[in-house]
Amino acid sequence: MSFRKEQKYRLSISDMALMQKDLFIEGMKQLHPSRIINSCYFDNDTLTFFENSEEGVLPRKKVRIRWYNTTLKFTKETKISSLEGRYKISENIKDPKSINAIVKLDYLDQSFGKLNPTLIVSYERQYFSLKSLRLTFDRNISYKFNKYNFQTVRKDIECVMEVKTSNECDDDYINNLIPHPSSRFSKYSRGILLCKNLL
Repeated sequence: MSFRKEQKYRLSISDMALMQKDLFIEGMKQLHPSRIINSCYFDNDTLTFFENSEEGVLPRKKVRIRWYNTTLKFTKETKISSLEGRYKISENIKDPKSINAIVKLDYLDQSFGKLNPTLIVSYERQYFSLKSLRLTFDRNISYKFNKYNFQTVRKDIECVMEVKTSNECDDDYINNLIPHPSSRFSKYSRGILLCKNLL
């Protein structure tokens, strides 16, 4: 298990363009072409994962199924945030074979009980590197909530840049390369709040 560090930067569309321009001058390079990321998040009936995320509880987790573009190849991911850092457990799954089948799944978690599909998040991601940092830019973020049978789409007016690096990387090193204030940006939490008209 390898822990990693993440810092997020909440941006408008115009802010993102300016940020990319500045970072290209600093030597940022594209890693590979952009793609559409889709994630179906799971939670229990009382939305404990959402509440823990909002309150910053440690340790906490998120459970999701992820697929890319229109390729129906699914991966189950469990993201853990702990006092030691963050890590992710991934497992390729053969079933379900369709998006319609995903929203009918449930999982049993020993600590949190039955988990059901709660929110589908989709967005375009761009991938870059800067020195030893891996940077991603996410835009055109949209959410579908199970309360509306995953039919009604909510659009996020904001974007996010994420910096991912090893847990040993010093915060000052990141701040020297990216002299902008970081901020919290949980797509799962924002999606729930937006779909409940609380954001």
